[in-house]
Amino acid sequence: MIENKVKHLLKAGGTAIGTMVTDTRTPAVAVVLANAGFDYFILDTEHGPYSMETVADLMLMARLAGIAPFVRVADDHYPWIARTLDAGALGIMVPRVKTRAQVEAIVQCAKYPPLGERGMAAGRGNTQYRGMKLAEYAPRANEEIFLILQIETQEAVEQIDDLLSVPGVDAALMGPNDLSMALGVPGDGEHPKLTEAVQKVVDSAARHGIPSGTHVRDMQNLKGWRDKGMRLLMYSSDFGFIAGAGAAMVKELRSA
Repeated sequence: MIENKVKHLLKAGGTAIGTMVTDTRTPAVAVVLANAGFDYFILDTEHGPYSMETVADLMLMARLAGIAPFVRVADDHYPWIARTLDAGALGIMVPRVKTRAQVEAIVQCAKYPPLGERGMAAGRGNTQYRGMKLAEYAPRANEEIFLILQIETQEAVEQIDDLLSVPGVDAALMGPNDLSMALGVPGDGEHPKLTEAVQKVVDSAARHGIPSGTHVRDMQNLKGWRDKGMRLLMYSSDFGFIAGAGAAMVKELRSA
């Protein structure tokens, strides 16, 4: 079990910078992001077109490249969580979290006994295909796995202290698009309803001693939340970078 550098960085009070991988299927994307200096990426299996085989390939390459690989799972059910971690993910982000009971069940799926009920499958991507003494591996895995709750519903915001107080939760990351929809202000990242809800999550995370974060494409917005205390930062995505840089280049050449 390798050290989860992002988890230790955040525990030490640092800031982790990442992005979302939404469509790229070549494992080389992990190397490119590592070379660019990112601390982590989240592979999107909720909305992305990924098979479990592709997930495993990207997780292994990320581990070898020295960038922390996390996955946004499609749902909070055991097969999604356990198989993703067995494939080598160092953390998961679970979408549509609403209740404390749901969070407690997620922790049970992600942690080995005695902290949870995850089944043991050592010698896979989770150990980089090395053998491991179970008595040493299980507690180390429980310590290194990073569990992120995605806060994107009004119910989650209203119960945020209850959600973040569950043992085993490591971070809260905002889903601003879905949350803006839930609050009746779709796509308005500066609306007072949305900023008030996000601030409530930031404050709750600080009270519980865990980092908060968000995923946006607006750099000034991201810097603003960083300055208000967020330390788990996500900017744009693989295709977002391609589209943005490509559009800027074409615009510049056509105007020359």
